[in-house]
Amino acid sequence: MTAERFIPFTKQDVIALCTEDISENTSHDIDAFSQVCQILSSVLHFQYHHLLENLKRSYAPFDPNSDTRQLTTLTKSELAEHQADFAKDFEKVLTAANFEKITEADIQAALTEESLFKVRLEVAFDDFDEIVFYRRGESQKTEVLQQFFGLKKKPLTFTNYDRVAVYIKFKGKEHFANKPLPAGFEPGATVIKLFQNVPKADLEMLFPNSEIRMRPIDKVIIGASAIVGGAVVLITKLGASLILLATLFAFWIGMSDESVEMNQKQLIALALGFGVFGSFIFKEWSKFKNRKIKFMKALTDNLYYKNLDNNAGVFHTLVNEAEEEDFKEALLAYSFLLKHPEGLTEQTLDQAIETWFESKYQCTLDFEVDDALQKLEALQLVTKSSNTRPDNKLGTNTATNPVTYCAVDLPKAKKTLDHYWDNIFQY
Repeated sequence: MTAERFIPFTKQDVIALCTEDISENTSHDIDAFSQVCQILSSVLHFQYHHLLENLKRSYAPFDPNSDTRQLTTLTKSELAEHQADFAKDFEKVLTAANFEKITEADIQAALTEESLFKVRLEVAFDDFDEIVFYRRGESQKTEVLQQFFGLKKKPLTFTNYDRVAVYIKFKGKEHFANKPLPAGFEPGATVIKLFQNVPKADLEMLFPNSEIRMRPIDKVIIGASAIVGGAVVLITKLGASLILLATLFAFWIGMSDESVEMNQKQLIALALGFGVFGSFIFKEWSKFKNRKIKFMKALTDNLYYKNLDNNAGVFHTLVNEAEEEDFKEALLAYSFLLKHPEGLTEQTLDQAIETWFESKYQCTLDFEVDDALQKLEALQLVTKSSNTRPDNKLGTNTATNPVTYCAVDLPKAKKTLDHYWDNIFQY
């Protein structure tokens, strides 16, 4: 299992951890450090607010839950432009929130693997123009499944995703012209959903058009019951009547010269026999329907507790998570550089943070040091330097050592962030 980029601690927890580490290992002013945390959080919040507004604007024409009106009707090319803008920004948010893209091979494997919830689903993939699944937090879990009416218990180990984001664009009206549509469904709609604790083998249950199908074992159970029960009904209830009908049919087609007469009593017995057989068929059909309803309830109950958000609510949630991930990465990098005034290389900083989490908090993660340093550079909270020597052939300087990053001190960091904040709007 590969290490995750996601930092599994809240923003407040990371602030507390970094503050404790700074106070124990340096003589820096803790109040000044807290002020840097506060203004850094505000700056990143403003930056992500701009991204959120762009997402809302580009998603508005496709939002199936919108209760507002569009002032103008967009052309086909304008709709395509909105769709492309949204897809680009949405992927940016998911990447910032440390989600990973689920491959098509994983989705196809989910369709063939045994479901944890004992249902088989079929998905009409031709209904979609675009399908993208993202996940965060991959782990191995074990569940005990009951078999043979609870008489046997079977442990099953499976891959579980803590978070799964779904982005699906349906085809247009032409594709659904001859198809029955569910209530409230709009062809061409873009559906976004966010789920928690999803087994990898059950990814197909997240598709909005998945349909329940009987597993082979379910067909065997129902089929065997129908065959045995049908045979008993035929022998006990319709045996004599069927023999009489066979003899009458043989006389009608000339295969027998023996005349057959049916009296009122025989006709009533025949009608009752067919009535019993008909009720048996209806009973078996009801069993099939009830089993399917039971599976649908299991699927609905499962999705009810796994669903976190839908459509516009999803990117509101993800923007918040992306903002927190960016803040945590930037703060961790800055606080570790602050502890090492001599400076650290990118590789050394990355290793130091990952080792710190693993040794102190038993947390294995793949820290995104490059993203963290890019944020700090953009906000001018770090300086970088490298040892160089003149290149005799080219007449230029060539780096002989990796770049070393140093954190600016707390007073300068406060001044820099305050200047950035004051100049967000220019009048």
